[in-house]
Amino acid sequence: MINNNVMLVEGNRLFLEQLSNVIKETESVTLVARFRDAKDALGQGMVFTPNIILLDADTPNIMNLLAEFRRVYPHADIICTGEKWSAESSSLYVNAGAKCFLVKPFSSEELLDAIYSINKNVSASNNAKIVTFFSPKGKSGKTTLIANLAMAISRTANATVGIIDADLQFGDMAFFFNLKPQSTIVEAARDTDFLSPVTLNTYFVSVDKNVSVLCGTKNPSFIDKVSISSLEAIINMARSMFQYVLIDVPAGFNPTSIAAAENSDITFVVSMLNGGYEVQHIQRALDIFTTWPDYQRRVKVILTRVEPCTEKSQQEMQEAIGYPVAGIIPNAYLDVATAADDGRMALDLKPNSTLSQQITLLAELLTTN
Repeated sequence: MINNNVMLVEGNRLFLEQLSNVIKETESVTLVARFRDAKDALGQGMVFTPNIILLDADTPNIMNLLAEFRRVYPHADIICTGEKWSAESSSLYVNAGAKCFLVKPFSSEELLDAIYSINKNVSASNNAKIVTFFSPKGKSGKTTLIANLAMAISRTANATVGIIDADLQFGDMAFFFNLKPQSTIVEAARDTDFLSPVTLNTYFVSVDKNVSVLCGTKNPSFIDKVSISSLEAIINMARSMFQYVLIDVPAGFNPTSIAAAENSDITFVVSMLNGGYEVQHIQRALDIFTTWPDYQRRVKVILTRVEPCTEKSQQEMQEAIGYPVAGIIPNAYLDVATAADDGRMALDLKPNSTLSQQITLLAELLTTN
């Protein structure tokens, strides 16, 4: 068992006492020293040989102090603590040598989560590729695609993948994975002012070694409990938690889908071919995305229920839409339903099927570009 000897550096007297008590009550953690003045910690703390330092990030001149603590304590892991997390400041702390960030006051569980992430070499400096799955209309097969694609990315690149179910009224990700989460995006949105990436991680549910899900609302009436600002905060935190983040959003252009797309590196426009007006719907959606100066790089098209699912069909659809088609998915409803009934991914039911091959191609597209 790793011996966690913690030195606490906290300028606020009230927080110093409060956090000291939390550390003392945390299993497998020993508070070996505490200081209100960072200069005292730099001059006197070496005798206690801490291997974890909790450093008050609200201290003036914190960036220079971080550099000095890294010099004086080269073998200690530094966890910055502050009254509020922000993507900009957290990135600066990590680049200066901190391992992660905790919002204070924190609990024993949150402290252990932070230490666990350090011991597991979970990088707080990840800059995830954020991918939003947008559909002009409903019933596009997005949930099935996202779930299987997450697994494929995890296996293809041995990468960590987070799924955010931001279809706030009718998200099905929890049902798809047969999950009964204690916390959902509603609770995460409620708590964003008090969260950091380390603590937001506890709101996700692990469904595989490298794949976790932040489940959608339990009731359609909860839609108003997830503000756009809180959704954006969740996405920003997720950037430093995973290597890839896949976001499911409600159909059509609305505040939620627009915010997710604008905060994404890639937006997949997903449409199911069903003999209707899908081509026109895709073209009208693409017309709106052209307001982005870099839309040709960031916006890609995926078509589902394509039969026959061949390169020729893909080429024909590209010509009909007048825009490149990044991927096509076959009509595999029976395979998907059978896999779901068996508690498995369609990807695993028939590894050599056209469905599996096309999803693997999409995973390779995302992980190699």
